[in-house]
Amino acid sequence: MRGPDIQQDTLFSTTSPASRVPKDHPLRPIRTMVDEALADLDADFNAIYSDFGRDSIPPEKLLRAQLLMALYTIRSERQLVEQINYNLLFRWFVGFSMDDAVWNHSTFTKNRDRLLGGEIARRFFTRVLGQAKQADLLSKEHFSVDGTMIEALASLKSYRPKDEDEPPSSGGRNPDVDFKGHKRSRDTHESKTDKDAYLYRKSNGTTAKLSYLSHILMENRNGLVTDAQVTQATGTAERNAAIEMVEALGGTQRVTLGADKNYDTRDCVDRLRCANATPHVAQNTRNRSSAIDGRTTHHEGYAVSQRLRKRIEECFGWAKTIGGMRKSRFVGREKLDFQFVLTMAAYNLVRMRNLGVASCQ
Repeated sequence: MRGPDIQQDTLFSTTSPASRVPKDHPLRPIRTMVDEALADLDADFNAIYSDFGRDSIPPEKLLRAQLLMALYTIRSERQLVEQINYNLLFRWFVGFSMDDAVWNHSTFTKNRDRLLGGEIARRFFTRVLGQAKQADLLSKEHFSVDGTMIEALASLKSYRPKDEDEPPSSGGRNPDVDFKGHKRSRDTHESKTDKDAYLYRKSNGTTAKLSYLSHILMENRNGLVTDAQVTQATGTAERNAAIEMVEALGGTQRVTLGADKNYDTRDCVDRLRCANATPHVAQNTRNRSSAIDGRTTHHEGYAVSQRLRKRIEECFGWAKTIGGMRKSRFVGREKLDFQFVLTMAAYNLVRMRNLGVASCQ
């Protein structure tokens, strides 16, 4: 018998979002790991929130929501809030019931400064990494490092002389700017939209863009990111960030560090060795001599490091294509660093899920 097409809404429902999510859904183990990391941050959350006044939106929900942006390539916080409103999977992951009202998209902007001040993204990243360490997934000896450009949220037209107070008056909201033949340098020019962004090009023959540089340190056993940061785009930023991240490893055990030709400078190699690291850096012999000689390259481990270091491109590729980090959503290095660290934490969560971490807990 044909069923009737009844479209009247039911008045009451006992269904929860969790009951709609399949038991084998890939987000379930990620949610387990996220909740464990957030529980460890309880004292940190208490420290950045007042004991008095009106209750705020729980920071745990804000962080889970921002992880969804990276996991599902959501382009904006406005779109994120819209999807949480009608997507039962997203409601369950963030921690909403069927009837809870979703906050306004401007809530992220108002609460981000508080989370930035408490370095919550980096602490969350550290807690996730701690779970990987507990599962014995991290190498303590072999690492790789690299950097990549992230385009700033600023137009080339905003790159104007520092002493210029007013923008060009012709052209309405989008004035014509002719900078052909004019020399522009960081000493005399800056972006009026994003003062932290620098005009930078990765290599000869490529277009210079207002950009930042992002850097990651990867362990070579399972390709997990052990450190991440964003710096201003300068010619020495990649090497300085590598030294800083290696020094942050601490410990007395010597490690190996795989890297590309950009790190093959005498100063960088010497400082890495002083930081208790053996630099397995690709040799740059184009019109110059390499800082890496046969004492390093003849070891079998050097060839292994050069082969495994290329896996770091998988981390950057995921961050840019899935995590939405090809271009910054924010103005300023600090906010971009917050989003980049959180995105790399999301990458680690996906990688750990594939390695079966949550199922072993």
